[in-house]
Amino acid sequence: MVSTNGYDALLVVSFGGPEKPDDVMPFLENVVRGRGVPRERLLEVEAHYQGFGGVSPINQQCRDLIAALDVDLPVYWGNRNWHPFLEDTVRQMKEDGVRKAAAFVTAAYSSYSSCRQYLDDIARARAAVPDAPEIVKLRHYYDHPGFIAAMADHTRQALDRLPADVREQARLVFTAHSIPVSMARTAGPTGGAYEAQLRRAAELVTAQVDEGRSWDLVWQSRSGPPQVPWLEPDVCDHLEALHAEGVPSAVLVPIGFVSDHMEVVYDLDVEAAATAEKLGMALTRASTAGTHPRFVSMVSELLAEPEPAPCAATCCPAPVRPAARPGQ
Repeated sequence: MVSTNGYDALLVVSFGGPEKPDDVMPFLENVVRGRGVPRERLLEVEAHYQGFGGVSPINQQCRDLIAALDVDLPVYWGNRNWHPFLEDTVRQMKEDGVRKAAAFVTAAYSSYSSCRQYLDDIARARAAVPDAPEIVKLRHYYDHPGFIAAMADHTRQALDRLPADVREQARLVFTAHSIPVSMARTAGPTGGAYEAQLRRAAELVTAQVDEGRSWDLVWQSRSGPPQVPWLEPDVCDHLEALHAEGVPSAVLVPIGFVSDHMEVVYDLDVEAAATAEKLGMALTRASTAGTHPRFVSMVSELLAEPEPAPCAATCCPAPVRPAARPGQ
């Protein structure tokens, strides 16, 4: 056990995901509310979930992480988009007498959707609960040795799964959720932090795995309106480009995720795998950090650090949404 720095609870805050077929569309509507995502895109993504029985892996991964934690605190769990909802969890914490909790968010990077939006979620949940406990979001951990060690270990394991005759030539392809270019430009205190932090994490993982190996950072899971520019290249397009260069094999490393989402298991394990098979490219995928022992111990280490300074109000601002057209 380590010092818990005056906190009397740990709150795990996550994205949430459906756990049965009837959950899928209500969950997706929660995710995209106010974003102008076309209905046909929602139906397309719903089909991805239904192909996996209507169940996202993320909720079970949160349960597994909570079960693995070794902290001398009660642990609570609240989601942004599905049960257990954050507001309900904060209400339970208040009823249990919690006064000050540390929030561990299952997103490691700076951007509106991976940091500021969670801060807003916490503030909204606290505002809905009279005399809610104080909740302090723990710092970004994209470069924490525990996260890097977990991802490096999983990347080495993925490399070892490649056929021996193409292993040495394999490209490490780090993937993260694409976001609008406008959001990427304003991420962090001075802008550009989302991409910079992802590149730093990829550099640190590669240095532990094989410092001289070539690597790329690419994007996946775009979901916005087609007229809005998002970060590119898409992972499948990039695999085609690597094939055209004569690269025979690749390891996909989902560095932008700390646990499996549907975006990981569908976009990488289904779509990207199908692209590689079509190209005749050997492909494996590294596991997310999940419950790797170093990642689990990282949470305790974060709890023992000095309380982080709050983000400036101008950091990672909310994106300006395009006005809806008549009839939308």
